[in-house]
Amino acid sequence: MRRIDIDSISPREREALVAIAEAVRTAGGRALMVGGSVRDLLLGSPVKDVDIEVFGVEPDRLRAIVGGRFPYDECGASFGVLKLKHVDIDVSLPRRESKSGSGHRAFSVSADPFLSVREASSRRDFTVNAMYYDPLADAFEDPWNGAADLERRVLRHVSGKFGEDPLRVLRGMQFAARFGLDAAPETVAVCRGMTPEGLACERLFEEWSKFLLKGRDMTRGMRFLRDTGWVRYYPELERLIGCEQAPEWHPEGDVWNHTCCCLDAFAAKRGLVDDDGENIVVGLAVLCHDFGKPAVSVYDRVKKRITAKGHDEAGVEPTLSFLRRLTNEERLLREVPPLVRLHMRPFSMWRGKSGDSAVRRLAAQVVRIDRLIRVATADDEGRPPFPPQPEHLQWLAEAAERLRVADSAPKPLLMGRDLIAMGFKPSPLFGKWLSECYEAQLDGKFGDREGAIAFFRGLASGADLQYRPLF
Repeated sequence: MRRIDIDSISPREREALVAIAEAVRTAGGRALMVGGSVRDLLLGSPVKDVDIEVFGVEPDRLRAIVGGRFPYDECGASFGVLKLKHVDIDVSLPRRESKSGSGHRAFSVSADPFLSVREASSRRDFTVNAMYYDPLADAFEDPWNGAADLERRVLRHVSGKFGEDPLRVLRGMQFAARFGLDAAPETVAVCRGMTPEGLACERLFEEWSKFLLKGRDMTRGMRFLRDTGWVRYYPELERLIGCEQAPEWHPEGDVWNHTCCCLDAFAAKRGLVDDDGENIVVGLAVLCHDFGKPAVSVYDRVKKRITAKGHDEAGVEPTLSFLRRLTNEERLLREVPPLVRLHMRPFSMWRGKSGDSAVRRLAAQVVRIDRLIRVATADDEGRPPFPPQPEHLQWLAEAAERLRVADSAPKPLLMGRDLIAMGFKPSPLFGKWLSECYEAQLDGKFGDREGAIAFFRGLASGADLQYRPLF
């Protein structure tokens, strides 16, 4: 019997788990931990949420058992998942599922508390997620040999039911990256025969987000996407494969390999920023940063090497195309492309000895310079075995801190309400005037609100501003 230590479960969840298991046993059933929580226990990782599957208890009886001890919300048709409030625990019954149409949600589902553990687990995706643990009996059940696969770092699908849900291919991508797994050949073969089949973009984005926010061995995840053939559904990525680069600058190989190395570098330092919103913006920018290279890469006969001039600008459109198939979130569509377009700018500014105004303008374009530095750092570190060359990034970080624009764009010191307070009638020309003042602010012609007002008053005497005081 494999021993499992449940001390990595937080005390609150552990207490609730045991209470539910004891109550279910009293009712003649068994409450087993299942899925990712068991996998994480075997890995010795902290368990953030617990999934419990209950055998041998009818749905109404289970509702009464759980509801008598914990408030819960029920999600799903028929007997759904009981999501406990105030603790990270989900309780469910074994289910029978059958494909009823196309798409991720096209399943007929019915609860059956009298299924065997093996039959119940056959609907799960991968063997490493199909293991069970009885916390009262200290008994481990592994009908599909998931523990052996986990030890060998193999990602293997459980059964023929795997092919009914195409989203599982992208789940395989993020699991490969998160746990350093290589897909079994038979799993790759099954995935190659699957298609996205009209999956909603929000479900796709959920898996890509987990890949970027939780993945550690990003190259393995990308390899899974390539080997299963699903990279063809992301042509912006597929075009990177075989796009050659100058070996004296990129000894790691083609643009695909470079992108994988950059993602690994990003993941290695991702934990330094405890903000999923920031990490997803930066992660997407790292993934997309060289999307422009296939369109502009040529062999320069004079320099006798491959060049990719303008790939930063050329990367904007394919980045938007890629993102729009994954998300409708305006913030991402607005904030990721500038990081792609300007990922080379830190080096050119450092080499050109740019001044403070250029740094302020850069901050205004990318929203946060610290994001751009993270993207450029991953780009710099994604060229093994070359050592990092961070001098230009250190220079930019120091300048941004000194100018107080590291984590935000310079805020305009003069606003429309200030013009009204000075006696100007609201006008379509406000935008032009305020833009002139903001440009002057970025140039360092003033640094506070009083200076902004004084600068504007100087402009106000010009006929081009069409000065129209109210009094």
